[in-house]
Amino acid sequence: MRSSDDTEAAERDGRWLAAVMHVAFFVLLGSSLTRYLIVHPGAPATPWVIVLAAALALLYLLGPVLGRVQDPGSRRAAATSGLWLAAVVGVWLALVFLAPSFAYCAVPLFFIGLRSLGTRPALLLVALITAAVIAAQLKLRLRFGFDPNFVLAPPAIAAAATAVFLHSQRQAARLRAVIADLVRTRRELAATERREGTLAERQRLSAEIHDTLAQGMSSQQMLLQAADRLWDTDPDAARGHMRTAAAIAERNLAESRRFVHDLAPADLADGGSLDAALRALAERETTATLQVRFHQDGTPAAPLPERVQSALLRIAQGALANVREHADAANAAVTLTHLDGEVVLDIADDGRGFTPRERSDDRAGDSVRGHGLPAIRARVEQLGGKLTIESEPGEGTVLSAAVPLTDPN
Repeated sequence: MRSSDDTEAAERDGRWLAAVMHVAFFVLLGSSLTRYLIVHPGAPATPWVIVLAAALALLYLLGPVLGRVQDPGSRRAAATSGLWLAAVVGVWLALVFLAPSFAYCAVPLFFIGLRSLGTRPALLLVALITAAVIAAQLKLRLRFGFDPNFVLAPPAIAAAATAVFLHSQRQAARLRAVIADLVRTRRELAATERREGTLAERQRLSAEIHDTLAQGMSSQQMLLQAADRLWDTDPDAARGHMRTAAAIAERNLAESRRFVHDLAPADLADGGSLDAALRALAERETTATLQVRFHQDGTPAAPLPERVQSALLRIAQGALANVREHADAANAAVTLTHLDGEVVLDIADDGRGFTPRERSDDRAGDSVRGHGLPAIRARVEQLGGKLTIESEPGEGTVLSAAVPLTDPN
């Protein structure tokens, strides 16, 4: 949008400069004719001067008309413009030969030539016009004696005008190139930002699916397999597993609906607090083989931001899912600690443990289950926090996520 505005502004400036030069040409042409008629009343060449001045004015007016009716970029337009310019300069040369005062029209003709021709042809035209002006000045002034200004002033004026015009053109070309580069860079940056945004959104969606739907389905699968094994020997226990699986399915359905609408986790809906959501999570994750407890230390000075609450709940869900699937633990503890300017979430278990540097990506041979720790780490880093994992084989695991409550930027 900005580049189109700059282009339109440049075109307006060009039209304004052309209008000034057109007006200057006709003012100089009119004043030169008036001077000739006043200084040379009844001269034999007067009719020719009037006819040629009128012809030059008509030819000059024809130029803009030809430019509007033809395609500016076509070869035919270029040829027509060259013929028109040659006719204008030819009539002007005839006028200067008859009346040297018409040499004042040279500067607008410089402008026309420099705008219409390439650099080399334009310089040749400027040299031709300058030579005609010098000849006219010498013809007019020789009877008063030689004056070096007649020979030196016209080339100096022509050189200065040409240099200024060419410099302006080159500066404009450089500016257009810079603007084009800026526009291209802006488009590339916008495309990069879109790609990064898409990747970030994909990562977010992947983590959301892993921490909610995938974990719920994994639990359902385990419960249904257990119910199938106990169906004949212990029908009551099998039905209990079925009821638990149905409850998890209902919860997954609620999560998926909120997920589609990009809402907060179900436990935090309707103004639920993070400690209540973590306590409910601990109760749900408690089974006959895994006891999960929740403890809160300290009270927040102000309500936690929604994005922090959602992220910490998802972190706890992912961590407890890892405990359930990989740790073979009997006990786990979820601790939420409120400090000055920081909130810390700890998930500890007494399971088999592991060596973090060997399994830092949490890949236990299953690519689907390998999303746990990377997703948790990504959530903590997005909040400007720090994730710490302490574990040894046979010694259990402690995962700690410390999140600052001030903007890290």
